[in-house]
Amino acid sequence: MFPIPHLIDCSMNDRKRKQITGVRFEFGKNWQRFLSVLDEDRILEAEKSLRQMLEMENLNGKSFLDIGSGSGLFSLAARRLGASVHSFDFDPLSVACTQELKRRYFPDDADWTVDQGDVLNDGYLNSLGQFDVVYSWGVLHHTGRMWQALENVVPLVGNSGNLFISIYNDQGNASRRWLALKRFYNQSSKPVKLMLVLGVGVMSQTYATLVRVYQGRTLLPFGAWADKKKNRGMSVWCDLVDWVGGYPFEVAKPEEIFEFYKKRGFTLSKLKTRGGGSGCNEYVFIKGLAT
Repeated sequence: MFPIPHLIDCSMNDRKRKQITGVRFEFGKNWQRFLSVLDEDRILEAEKSLRQMLEMENLNGKSFLDIGSGSGLFSLAARRLGASVHSFDFDPLSVACTQELKRRYFPDDADWTVDQGDVLNDGYLNSLGQFDVVYSWGVLHHTGRMWQALENVVPLVGNSGNLFISIYNDQGNASRRWLALKRFYNQSSKPVKLMLVLGVGVMSQTYATLVRVYQGRTLLPFGAWADKKKNRGMSVWCDLVDWVGGYPFEVAKPEEIFEFYKKRGFTLSKLKTRGGGSGCNEYVFIKGLAT
């Protein structure tokens, strides 16, 4: 484990969130487990993900803001690609994870700063300025006030800058069932939590196997999970725990996100959807680019 860093005062926002949501998933504990399996291959995959979605070979001379930095993997990837990076997260253990990666790979580097901060805290956000790339993958829908968080990131993007976000896909009734499951998970004992994660994992694996059989594709050991390491450098188990437990939980349809940012002067540059399935739709917007 890593030491928990000195924290800014987010207590009022924390009280408000608890009034809204009641319970919260401990994202930082999950990210601590992920750092035990982090290796060079995973870092390279994270770099590849950034290059592909941003359509940039490197980030030399760019400023990069990582909102909800989690493990710190993508802050690290951005720094290795040449950006000056500012990372922040609401969860103190996530902040500790990000600081640990900085310690490992960029100790005493003035071009990478790490804070505890809150995307719902206007005072904190106003102190940051603007960035060439604002990145928030799978974070804003876990704040308990997703649409406010989506609004709050707008001033952080510099003119002609990139906003790269991902938001859970709205599946209607299926999303409401996931919401109930996530709430139940966070109110359960550790043995029940483990059973829920394993149950969802088995169902997911079975479904993936049946799809491969129907499509006549080659069966792989652990099916769709065999290539999970190549998906943004992430971990099967940590992603599964995050998916089952990640609460608060909100969703949006792609067209809702598109219209929201279009009204605020952004142009959609790249979109990767789940095709109606579960998981996150990914968006890259450019601020102030004429349509």
